[in-house]
Amino acid sequence: MWQLLHKNNKSPFRIIIFGFLLVILVGSLLLMLPISTKAGICTPFLDALFTSTSAVCVTGLVIHDTATYWSNFGQSVIILLIQIGGLGVVTVAGAFAILSGRKIGLMQRSTMQEAIAAPNVGGIVRLTGFILKTALAVELLGAALLFPVFFREFGLLKGAWYSLFHSISAFCNAGFDLMGVKTPFSSLTDYASNPVISIVIALLIVIGGIGFLTWEDIRANWIHFHKYRMQSKVILTVTGTLILVPAVYFFFFEFSEAPLGERLLLSFFQAVTPRTAGFNTADLTAMSETGQSITTILMLIGGSPGSTAGGMKTTTLAVLLASSLAVFRRRENPHFFNRRVSNETVSQAATVLMMYLILFLTGGLVISKVENLPILTCLFETASAIGTVGLSLGITPQLNWISHLILIGLMFFGRVGGLTLIFAALSNFQGNSARLPQERITVG
Repeated sequence: MWQLLHKNNKSPFRIIIFGFLLVILVGSLLLMLPISTKAGICTPFLDALFTSTSAVCVTGLVIHDTATYWSNFGQSVIILLIQIGGLGVVTVAGAFAILSGRKIGLMQRSTMQEAIAAPNVGGIVRLTGFILKTALAVELLGAALLFPVFFREFGLLKGAWYSLFHSISAFCNAGFDLMGVKTPFSSLTDYASNPVISIVIALLIVIGGIGFLTWEDIRANWIHFHKYRMQSKVILTVTGTLILVPAVYFFFFEFSEAPLGERLLLSFFQAVTPRTAGFNTADLTAMSETGQSITTILMLIGGSPGSTAGGMKTTTLAVLLASSLAVFRRRENPHFFNRRVSNETVSQAATVLMMYLILFLTGGLVISKVENLPILTCLFETASAIGTVGLSLGITPQLNWISHLILIGLMFFGRVGGLTLIFAALSNFQGNSARLPQERITVG
């Protein structure tokens, strides 16, 4: 696998893209097999491709209900694709190379660095080991905490499988669930008042979404926040804010009729899950347009760099806000925690925002026109796809093949990343150091 990823692909960005495409294709072929469905039928290629892309890109949008359509083999393929996509194709390939005792060259280390957004190449093998150990430990712990609830409902073997499946899906921010055995496409709505399910799943989402570099900082420095990397400080601050503020809104304006305990759980869970997780304990179609719009914004922001989450990333939002604040204060550079942010980083953040907005809006407008559906509903789906979230207002299974292809493209873009695609396409172009004459243009 590792050698295949590197054959004739010298650019780390191209290797990352090729790796994801390869896993998606293999997953699609496996899901097309009759053994993958409970009915023993061959799944159409586009349906299998959509499901495989959604799993590898840890999104959670589905055409067929995971519990009732896919067999145990099909569900196993899906959760394996989620695990590979959540940790990263290159990270998994590198892990196999490390475990097999193969020497990891500089090119491979550089690719692994880009894949997990590490600050430098040094220590990348050790960091990969830390990622694998952390993921395994957290997923097993999450499954153990979920097991008592599922054991009471489904028995020993099925309860264990449900616990492991949902723990991996939550940690990888995928949003696939097996609750269709109760009501198809119901996600976790039956557990809205269950504190174990709501809190454990939400914590798994947050842990997977803040990034492995942040967890390495936490492991190394524990409560000494001032010793953290600037990036970790920004991620933790923005993540906390993006959970607290929406939760307060949901508590006072969306779930006011629920009992107090359930109201707290609903508000907290719906504030966490749009950050690319895809589970929901509330009926999203019953939310107000304001609530749905806030959820759409949260989906676009997504998780943090080097995590199992997608979206524009919390750091992109932070850099853009800090840059705006620097302009208001007439400062040359934005800064966080007494550290300056480079102009190159600001330019990259602005580019990421523009790409996400263009694709999000264009996809929503096209789907709305093709399907003759309300624009807000379609934008909700495209935000869910490009943010690799998986939340839906229920229209995905009914969309035609054109809309499904659009969502597939958005899911892939959201997981791989816009800058990765651009750098891969332009990797053979040399930069021009010549500078043209400067002239002032008025903006704002």
